[in-house]
Amino acid sequence: MTDLRLAGIGMTSARTRDRLVQRLREQGIANLSVLDRIRNVPRHIFVDEALGSRAYEDTALPIGFGQTISQPYIVARMTEALLEGGPLDNVLEVGTGCGYQTAVLAPLVTHLYTIERIEPLLSRARERLKELGIRNVRFRHGDGSLGWKAHAPFDGILVAAAPLTVPETLVRQLKVGGRLIVPLGPEGEQELVRLTRREQRVERESLGSVAFVPLLGGVV
Repeated sequence: MTDLRLAGIGMTSARTRDRLVQRLREQGIANLSVLDRIRNVPRHIFVDEALGSRAYEDTALPIGFGQTISQPYIVARMTEALLEGGPLDNVLEVGTGCGYQTAVLAPLVTHLYTIERIEPLLSRARERLKELGIRNVRFRHGDGSLGWKAHAPFDGILVAAAPLTVPETLVRQLKVGGRLIVPLGPEGEQELVRLTRREQRVERESLGSVAFVPLLGGVV
């Protein structure tokens, strides 16, 4: 991958990215490390070339297989919500997709494990992160709703698709004090929540309305 492609030109240039970051600030994103990742991760390489000119719009875009790349605000909001409360060592991402959320999050944690059920998307994401020089991510083709027990317990789990109810399997893979960021509910009625595991209970906070593809089991 050429440096020019990574840097971008025209609608994928640094100036365009700066405008996106300013919009996110205005929408309440305050974590400077998260904003820096949004500015520096070349979102245009994670979408089809035909959509490259729209990569820095604050909108979701199709990536094939009925999936989307989340809008930058949602990526930033979920990442910020996960990081609130201190640094994270062991983190699980459910729903790698094209790898954009993975690329934003990875340098902000020590170890990132990511699962994707659609193998061609996982292969593409693995290639993009390798090209970006991101080395602290382990990939798995599998059913993300089951988590990744071999590497549990996790300090944080981020889920990029919406189950109908709280995924208890994932909650059980959190450390005490660990945080799960997940969109919950049926299409048209979803809310983003942060679940924090305590010794005897799970705390739940609402982070606002969202729209995600459903969390599906199995592999493709």
